[in-house]
Amino acid sequence: MPKSSAARSMLTVPELCEELEISRSTFYDWRQKHRAPRCIKLPNGELRIRRADLDDWLDDCEDAA
Repeated sequence: MPKSSAARSMLTVPELCEELEISRSTFYDWRQKHRAPRCIKLPNGELRIRRADLDDWLDDCEDAA
């Protein structure tokens, strides 16, 4: 069954970590320090990151560099 366009526009934590080439612990460290991209917490407790939020976050990181 193909994923909906909304599902494709969201990343799981492992997908995000792979894309940014960071460990899961680094992601959660950033999240605790409010330095991670904005996340959505699903009813089952899993996190998702909208592609648009990741792109905005990366743009902000670039501006700060």
